[in-house]
Amino acid sequence: MARNLGLIIVFLSLFSLPSPAFSTIFSNAIDYWCNKTPHPQTCKHFATANHRHLQDGIPESASQFKNLILRTAMDQSVKAQIHIMWLESKCESKQETAAWRDCITLYRNTINILNQALNTTQQSTSYDLQTWLSTALTNIDTCQTGFQELGVGNDVLSLIPNKNISEIISSFLALNNASSLSPPKTNKNGFPRWLSPGDRKLLESPLLSPDVVVAKDGSGNFKTIKEALKAVSDRNGRKRFVIHVKRGVYNENIEIGNSLKNIMLYGDGIRLTIISGSRSVGRGSTTFNSATVVFTAVTGDGFIARDMTFRNTAGPEKHQAVALRCGADLSVFYRCRTDPNQNTGICIQNSRVMAGEDLVPVLSSFKTFLGRPWKEYSRTILMHTYIGSLVDPAGWLEWKGDFALDTLYYGEYMNIGPRGSTRGRVKWRGYRPITTASEASKFTVETFIAGRSWLPATGIPFFSGL
Repeated sequence: MARNLGLIIVFLSLFSLPSPAFSTIFSNAIDYWCNKTPHPQTCKHFATANHRHLQDGIPESASQFKNLILRTAMDQSVKAQIHIMWLESKCESKQETAAWRDCITLYRNTINILNQALNTTQQSTSYDLQTWLSTALTNIDTCQTGFQELGVGNDVLSLIPNKNISEIISSFLALNNASSLSPPKTNKNGFPRWLSPGDRKLLESPLLSPDVVVAKDGSGNFKTIKEALKAVSDRNGRKRFVIHVKRGVYNENIEIGNSLKNIMLYGDGIRLTIISGSRSVGRGSTTFNSATVVFTAVTGDGFIARDMTFRNTAGPEKHQAVALRCGADLSVFYRCRTDPNQNTGICIQNSRVMAGEDLVPVLSSFKTFLGRPWKEYSRTILMHTYIGSLVDPAGWLEWKGDFALDTLYYGEYMNIGPRGSTRGRVKWRGYRPITTASEASKFTVETFIAGRSWLPATGIPFFSGL
């Protein structure tokens, strides 16, 4: 009987193997799609290595192949997280341990994102998937950055398979190509479907009825925001929970994560209600973990903030210091201010670059530039912007030697003012004066951030095109 059972098992195993013809067709399909990505070899290797995905047949359409790549990214991310958890014993300093902890968090968030994308592929728009997977890609890069900025970690960092997972996710993003599709549909009133009429009123109404009040002077339900959030975590249901934070400076580091849904924080004004912290890279934090306020939920958990400031007081001598970090999709920050020592500029349109009052008297003592590349694929675009005389005619500054000068993208389009002309600008390969409206339109509110699908809900006036 045992011998017969063994024969049956062998027979079933052989029967489950794909036929040579199927394998050839499958391999050709993988080659076809992977050749459209920026990392074809990585794409082919991992897509074909996951044999259990053959049960779904041959990926004949882009959507079928993207689904396969999503599952491949999930498989590799889960394996990577398990591997990273075992690396704690190899951390030889507090800095290495801090960066290692960030990686654990970042990979957990990435797995949540990929799971969300896999579970909602049919309902999600291309813009949704582009946003979520871009966040996942940023997570993987941030894991690596934490070790680098603290000056530690080749022993540990070299053991984390960031590169392969980044390239798998990049393959998905290349095929998703959200910019070529129409923006998500809105309701007939012009607002996105994810923002309810009740939430719209919360943004517009001058008077709100909070569920709880935070006040430093003891006149509310709680004296700290952390206490209020702890009380929220014990509540039942998903009803919008509104927290009024009265005027004052609240020296707290706050994290609003996956366990807290549909939270709204509102203050008494951007200069009156201030949440303040001082974590920084100079004091041993990673940039990722230096934020004063963090929103970490993955998608659509409905965070709203209104009429307050998020601040980090570490100062430039302490290097990177983040005031607000939001990894949650469909979040709204209305009439809010961030005051960090870590600003990231991507696209500036219809703005003014001028000297502040405190800078004017000492302009001759310093050179001012529009930006410099901290990372290899740095991107900054200025369009229809007034550029004052404070800016050096070269416009842009190197970070260190020729680092990133070929891979960055710094663009300028139809700017005005004393330094609006691109004459005298740097001659880097990555710098380019934008000369056509078609290229410039890629960075407009409508195309770059799908603004028409969600900005109307904020009540903020905006112009969607050039």
